[in-house]
Amino acid sequence: MDIIKVIVTVLLVISSLLLVLSILLQKGKGGGVSDMFGGGMSTAMRSSGVAARNLNRITVGIAVTWGVCVILYGLIVKFQ
Repeated sequence: MDIIKVIVTVLLVISSLLLVLSILLQKGKGGGVSDMFGGGMSTAMRSSGVAARNLNRITVGIAVTWGVCVILYGLIVKFQ
């Protein structure tokens, strides 16, 4: 059971970091953190619609992976 706990912990850490990065890469609707590095850019220089949709899909996939890892980790700790 210890090896499964280590694997889930590693997946949780990696998915947490990727989730933070993918959220920060999202196109902002206002003056948030995502506009910090390119607030003055015109809309033509921003990501295209396809790239934004793909980034949204990747973010949702990482979020689902993160959620599953949290639930698995909780179950492992509870039944140990």
